[in-house]
Amino acid sequence: MGRMGSLAAALLLGTGLPKGAAAAELSLEQAVLSAWQRDDGLAAGADQVRAAEADARAARDGWLPALAVSARAVATDEPMNDFGMRLDEQRITSSDFAPARLNAPSPVGGVGIGAAVSVPLYAGGRLSAAGEAALARAGAEAKAQRRRKDELAIAVVRAYFESVVAADGVRYADDELRQAQETERFVRARNEQGLLLDADVARAAAFRAEAEAGRIVAAERLASARSALALLAGDEAADAELTSAIAPASPPPAEPSPEGRPDLEAARLDAEAARASTEVARSALLPEVSAQAGVETLRSAFDQGATWFSLGLVARWQLALPAVSNSRAAEARSDAAAAAWRHKERQARREVDEARRAVAAADARVASAHEAVAASEAARALRLARHRQGLLPLTDLLDAEAGLTGARNLLLASELEARLARAGLELALGQPIEGVRS
Repeated sequence: MGRMGSLAAALLLGTGLPKGAAAAELSLEQAVLSAWQRDDGLAAGADQVRAAEADARAARDGWLPALAVSARAVATDEPMNDFGMRLDEQRITSSDFAPARLNAPSPVGGVGIGAAVSVPLYAGGRLSAAGEAALARAGAEAKAQRRRKDELAIAVVRAYFESVVAADGVRYADDELRQAQETERFVRARNEQGLLLDADVARAAAFRAEAEAGRIVAAERLASARSALALLAGDEAADAELTSAIAPASPPPAEPSPEGRPDLEAARLDAEAARASTEVARSALLPEVSAQAGVETLRSAFDQGATWFSLGLVARWQLALPAVSNSRAAEARSDAAAAAWRHKERQARREVDEARRAVAAADARVASAHEAVAASEAARALRLARHRQGLLPLTDLLDAEAGLTGARNLLLASELEARLARAGLELALGQPIEGVRS
């Protein structure tokens, strides 16, 4: 095999399990599910979804009564407050009305607790609009999370089938190397018999050296692809046996449009949230009405003090120039979100058309590549036989070997492209990538 061939074999063995160890099987679906479970970006996205849903629940509950509980401990000798505290504590006597006592009271203190309930009755539509906006933002975040999962699935599909193709590349490189070694052995034997020139020996040796170099490149490509897959799906994927075939098992999706695509839905919901936020900003220019009820006590001792309640209907109308500017800014953001949604829809339709063309072109290239490989294998076999019979020069045989190598490389690239094109079409249509669902 030579030094280069030994190095290639060592590099390839470094990408697999030790001898005697059984490799676990890993399907494409398992790889995608594992990546979804491990990815920190998706975990952060899930936290964002939970936060948005909590915000939506909080906004939805804006109409519920609000309870405020207070406790206080005070002491004062300020004349008016001193008299008021004595009155609240039910400690007023006739002596407290003496002018000298009123003008210079002795300090008084006490402790008290209170509770108040406030219920919004009218807020100019602010509360309902805020609930709509928060609910739309939560929905948009959930759709964005699904899109992130689809994009991660695409990355796993690429890494998985790049590993499959790289393994086939190593197998082809092994075949080419074996053929090159056998050709060199045959040419040297004929040269020793005086039937072939030294130049033929040099050509055969050069061809074998190129095959060894190609084998090293193929092994390195396999190691790199497996490393990328392990980064996404876990360290176990580095040595697992990949069981999903690269040839697609079903025709490409036939749905005509990307309607319902997660990122489109997210853009629509963002536009809806921006519209509702405009209503929130406008409502700041309208009055607010709420009902309030409270109870409070102030005591100097457990058996000394008063308890009282209060009921009220409160109207509040605050007019400020910043509220007008905020309303205009919200309208501009709403218009921008709606324009972004329309642009996203046009872009999605184009992506679907491009993906369909990519699938059709890739399928055609795969068919042509299969034909090229079959023809090149037949040509190599024929030229090898005729060369062994002394009817063809070595250069013709080497040309056939080079042609077969090129055809095989074309087939591997075309198969990978065809599988990725189908996954890209599913992404463009908003369908589960490779049918994998969480």
